[in-house]
Amino acid sequence: MKTMNRRTRTQADDHVEPDESGLSDARLVEEVRTGNRDAFGQLVIRYERRVIRVIMRFVADYDLARDLTQEAFLRSYERLDQFDPSRRFGPWLFRIAVNLTLDYLRRKKRNGWWSLFSEAGEDHRPDPATADPRLQLDLSQEIQAVLAQIPEKYRMVLVLRDLENFTTSEIAAITERKEATIRWRLAEARNRFKQIWEKRVAEPGDSVEDSDV
Repeated sequence: MKTMNRRTRTQADDHVEPDESGLSDARLVEEVRTGNRDAFGQLVIRYERRVIRVIMRFVADYDLARDLTQEAFLRSYERLDQFDPSRRFGPWLFRIAVNLTLDYLRRKKRNGWWSLFSEAGEDHRPDPATADPRLQLDLSQEIQAVLAQIPEKYRMVLVLRDLENFTTSEIAAITERKEATIRWRLAEARNRFKQIWEKRVAEPGDSVEDSDV
């Protein structure tokens, strides 16, 4: 199954939203620390869209993703004095956002975390010249079912790397793990995804027992 290895976004999407400040993240953080709240607004403009997109890999509700994003920015603002200016602001912010989202999901004990195709399921008559969107929706549901059986520590790395195109070093910063650990977890996650997927294809309708290491 090649779905998880295929890049789902254009290269331009890998970058944060541009703004007109022309200032580095470090300079904006320093401006906030000296009392310039507008500088934090520039950081919000710079990162908000991608934070929402990352959170929506974990929750299927756009409004909920926006609420969690706002909470992540609020927490980052309140904890800015804890930020190490020698490190990059982006991974620190995404770590707050991802941990906030995972905490929310654990509290709610929700199943089916992943919304891989956010536009799927729209109720409209398909163009006869295009492929039946229900086939794409079925694929999305199958992938979600497989991902739900992969332990969280592998699942997170798989989503951040193969769906959101974060680099190994960025994921290491977000998860506070060594790059070697991230590479190992990614390889393990891909292997588990492949094994579960192939078993589902061979035995449709059967459930797959999950095991952790």
